[in-house]
Amino acid sequence: MTTVVHLVRHGEVHNPQAVLYGRLEGYHLSELGREMAQVVADHLAFNDITHVVASPLERAQETAAPIAVAHGLQVTTDERVIEAENYFEGRTVAKKDLFAPRNWAKLVNPRKPSWGEPYEQIGARMLSAIDEARRAASGHEAVIVSHQLPVWTARNKLENRRLWHDPRARECTLASLTSLTYRGDELGSIAYSEPAAALLARASKGVGA
Repeated sequence: MTTVVHLVRHGEVHNPQAVLYGRLEGYHLSELGREMAQVVADHLAFNDITHVVASPLERAQETAAPIAVAHGLQVTTDERVIEAENYFEGRTVAKKDLFAPRNWAKLVNPRKPSWGEPYEQIGARMLSAIDEARRAASGHEAVIVSHQLPVWTARNKLENRRLWHDPRARECTLASLTSLTYRGDELGSIAYSEPAAALLARASKGVGA
């Protein structure tokens, strides 16, 4: 029996002040982000999707909505796939501010990391949510709409790679898919794709998560 779980990163967010928004409420998809969400929904329209899950944050819910509608499904909200906690949340963070002496204590251990939720904790909650979605869509396909760091951490965990990393090296663009294919209970393969690749050049280069 083959089951596929697609991990989808949400589309672009309207964030003109370039705030590191993290788990803050009130950050919705931009017009381009809504376009990205529809492109992903169209890309998956003929897939055998029977279960759609999303982080409780608005940007994830809004990305999941057209996918669910295309398959006549409701979006299941799962706190386990929410964005990671971050000490700098709510700030407009420039490098000079990030490395100011008052913040040094939060930067001492990038392997944990010391500025936010531990990678191991992110990985554990994501894998738990993935396993539940896999069982819910057994023999079919599930979609989980989450955020860049949780998706990348889950992938690193599944590929038995170290969890600490350079954020610039993440393979997880806006509205991208990280697709996990299971044979029975065993993970058979991981594939990465960018259905909205043609729209990325128009996306803001500011803070995104």
